[in-house]
Amino acid sequence: MNSARIRLMLIVLLGLSLPSFAQQLKINRIDPINWWVGMENPALQLMVHGEGIAEAKINLETYEGVTLQSITKVENPNYVFVNLLIGPQTKPGELKFYLKKNDVKQTVEYKLKAKEKVTPLTLTQKDVIYLIMPDRFSNGDLSNDKFADMADQEAERSNPWLRHGGDLQGIMNHFDYLKELGVTALWLNPVIENDQPQTNEGGNMRSAYHGYGFTDHYAIDRRLGGNAVYKEFVAKAHENDLKVIQDAVYNHVGINHYIVQDLPMKSWLNQWPEYTNTSYKEQAVLDPNASEYDRKVMSDGWFMPFLPDLNQRNPYVAKYLIQHAIWTVQNFGIDAYRIDTYMYNDMDFMNACNAALKAEFPEIFLFGESLASPVPNVAAFVQNNLKLDFACNLESTVDYQLHSNILKALNEENGWHEGANRVYETLVQDYLYQNPEKLVTYLDNHDEHRFFSVVGEDYRKFKLGLTWLMTMRGIPELYYGTEILTKNFKNPTDAEVRKDFPGGWPGDQVNKFNRNERTQTENQTFDFLKKLIAVRKTQSAVFQGSFKQFTPFDNGVYVYFRIDGDEIVMVASNTSAESKTFETSRFSEIIDFKKATAIDLLTDQELNNISSIQLEAFEAKILKIND
Repeated sequence: MNSARIRLMLIVLLGLSLPSFAQQLKINRIDPINWWVGMENPALQLMVHGEGIAEAKINLETYEGVTLQSITKVENPNYVFVNLLIGPQTKPGELKFYLKKNDVKQTVEYKLKAKEKVTPLTLTQKDVIYLIMPDRFSNGDLSNDKFADMADQEAERSNPWLRHGGDLQGIMNHFDYLKELGVTALWLNPVIENDQPQTNEGGNMRSAYHGYGFTDHYAIDRRLGGNAVYKEFVAKAHENDLKVIQDAVYNHVGINHYIVQDLPMKSWLNQWPEYTNTSYKEQAVLDPNASEYDRKVMSDGWFMPFLPDLNQRNPYVAKYLIQHAIWTVQNFGIDAYRIDTYMYNDMDFMNACNAALKAEFPEIFLFGESLASPVPNVAAFVQNNLKLDFACNLESTVDYQLHSNILKALNEENGWHEGANRVYETLVQDYLYQNPEKLVTYLDNHDEHRFFSVVGEDYRKFKLGLTWLMTMRGIPELYYGTEILTKNFKNPTDAEVRKDFPGGWPGDQVNKFNRNERTQTENQTFDFLKKLIAVRKTQSAVFQGSFKQFTPFDNGVYVYFRIDGDEIVMVASNTSAESKTFETSRFSEIIDFKKATAIDLLTDQELNNISSIQLEAFEAKILKIND
């Protein structure tokens, strides 16, 4: 058992590290690492960490506009919490704290910066999100692949479980490729430092290359480029009309985080007499008849043994996390947060965090990850029309149920509830959501089987699924490599669906970023997806129109419309294995199809007669209707 794991077990059992009685006065760090004047919320909580710091006397040199409200000592004498008020007219500069412990004195400066205006570029239905796992996309800086002073010192591309060296510079090197495809927003799996040791999972030693175990909230991982490069990344993304979505993790941290190695207080984590994993069953949180035991296990159980679960009901923890979220937006200028494991968090905390972010940055887009079942359980963790014990203020979430039912629809025979009816019946339940148009829709991601493999590498079904994704309500997300038919199942590990993008590393035998090195089918796929994205971005009926669907008929024909004033787009799809021809008179409430013409938006073909439409097996047409 490694030393970090032993240390964690001691912390959990004892609650705190032993106090230090050393005479030396040393401040290890202050979080947040800096702040700004002119923020909407004038209150600032500084968490000061240093050996025996609670034994020191702390005074603040007079600074106009800044009030020292209180200094709070907690269970661990290595921490104090300094509470300040920053008045609206306060000027930027250096706060000076005077510390004295016995005969030892120290002056500590804390920077208040001038606040630059940060206006996140909010996401809308006109956007197309492209999800990138930075470690697996492209290595633009070979010098930062590994560091001798980090817990995991390996980087080896031949090993699917270790780090491969992809970084922020690598992504920047391919902005032109992303712009050519047409995507408008980049969601990166977590970029915050994960100075985690390798862990034994299923008999394999695995790196934390995925990024979900933070060890320093205020540091972008050096192996991705660090804080300065991330700031450059966001600025250059904006210059290229690309929005940036950061992956936020509030539920847990990594075992090597300093606040776990030296707990401020026992209640900083959700503690148990012995290790207790979450049940992963969100039903217990929603069930009016659930036992308190089941609710507690779901919410307070740990996600993984190496991901200590934060107690967000502790006001110090809550303030720490909220301030970091605000600091990140102000410091880096990101546009949105995707919030990991949303339904495992304390909902009162999440409402407070979301509200605090919106107060500072009204335009920021927030969406959660709630992989719940059935549809009402997904709706419960976002703004909804339900009557529950809690009401979420989150504006959006990933549409897990639409994702799941699209996959089922493409892989089963049509029936009363099966096939196309899966999709239809899922969208029927949009009445549960306050803003169904804001849901983030997807076919696969870093935690799912690759879509092309799920549909049995049937190219017809693959194109049909993508057509639905790009024309339905919501904000579509694509997983990197989909545009070149990347495939695989999560067998035996998630690493199988997180393969390196071919050409992202110097010396790669083939470069799929280059059209000349892609196969004919890969280029066909790239062009098809590029066309779909262009339809999404240019047709107002698709990116902002209302959504109207018709019950599937003729054993698998499914038709819906996107309508924006006089602009009408019809999406007709055949989910059966045989061709279908159907009359359009059933849709006369939309328009008189006897007189209407259309343009096929995928082929640019003009259709002078659309009184009937023919669809081949698993074919979809996108028709712009003209009366």
